Amino acid sequence: MWVLTPHGMALANRVKQSLPHAHLFASQKLAPGESHARFSALAKALALVWDHYDAHYFIMATGIVVRTIAPLIRDKTRDPAVVCGDEAGRFVISLISGHIGGANELAVTLSAILGARPVITTATDVNQVPAIDVIARDQGLYIENKRAIKHVSMAFIRGEPLPIHDPFGLVSPHLRPTEKSRLMADPSLFSPEKSGIWVDYTVRDLPEKVLVLRPKMLVAGMGCRRDVTRQELEDHLRKVFHAQGFSVNSLCKIVSVDLKADEPGLLELAHTLNLPIEFYTRDQLDQVKRVPNPSSLVNKHIGIQSVCEAAAILATGQTRLLTPKIAGRTVTLAIAAIPFT
Repeated sequence: MWVLTPHGMALANRVKQSLPHAHLFASQKLAPGESHARFSALAKALALVWDHYDAHYFIMATGIVVRTIAPLIRDKTRDPAVVCGDEAGRFVISLISGHIGGANELAVTLSAILGARPVITTATDVNQVPAIDVIARDQGLYIENKRAIKHVSMAFIRGEPLPIHDPFGLVSPHLRPTEKSRLMADPSLFSPEKSGIWVDYTVRDLPEKVLVLRPKMLVAGMGCRRDVTRQELEDHLRKVFHAQGFSVNSLCKIVSVDLKADEPGLLELAHTLNLPIEFYTRDQLDQVKRVPNPSSLVNKHIGIQSVCEAAAILATGQTRLLTPKIAGRTVTLAIAAIPFT
């Protein structure tokens, strides 16, 4: 929370009683206190911590807030939520990142605490139709083409039929019956003129108005030689995913054997792709008795028949791999899918 005046401080303290973990930043012109940090210049102070928080609540004039945050705004799918309100506590305004960032929800929460009126202007909320970006966020779906969100939203607002490909049932169940009735589960109906929704890890050549949502369900089992570089690992992974017609944006984690837990290239790859990486012991991997491509070389060096295939199977609980082991010069890769049922 950010305050400039004594009345703003009083309001912030009311909020803090309900949200005790909220951090409070106050102008140094106000009386010092243990419950808040002090700043001399709002813009400079905000720039230092802008990305450190999921949300910012400014108790001050909207104009001040707009001018202050303007240089920091990048993308509505990554920016923190920003809400602002008057120091009398009459209104709480959802300013940016209303859907994915959660500003609309925060405005409602703060309004309930203060007895204020939430001000929400996003078109889907005003027209009481589904916010597809919120559904995607709540279902853990990666939004691959953010510009298509507006086309889907407009189709909902206009009540237009909407083609959808949702084989795992990740979006359709979260729509109201009136919206469900307009869905057409037939990808052949996708066209440049119409919007649509594609929810799958498979890559297709789709019109630009079709919103592509990637379920985070693919696991990459990886084996590698010692001291392989991150670039070699990533090149092989992307090459295999491309050849198989899978989106890397559906990758949810990387798995391997614990002997590779200190392998810099693997750790750097996970960091670069912003993915968790898990390592299984040889005993755990040895419990996977059936793999498509057992390796005598792996068995000779570490005493088990498989790394990448066994790790992918173990991580997903599936006996069937989407992609059995594909070996490069220094890397092996197998791909499996986590079931949603």
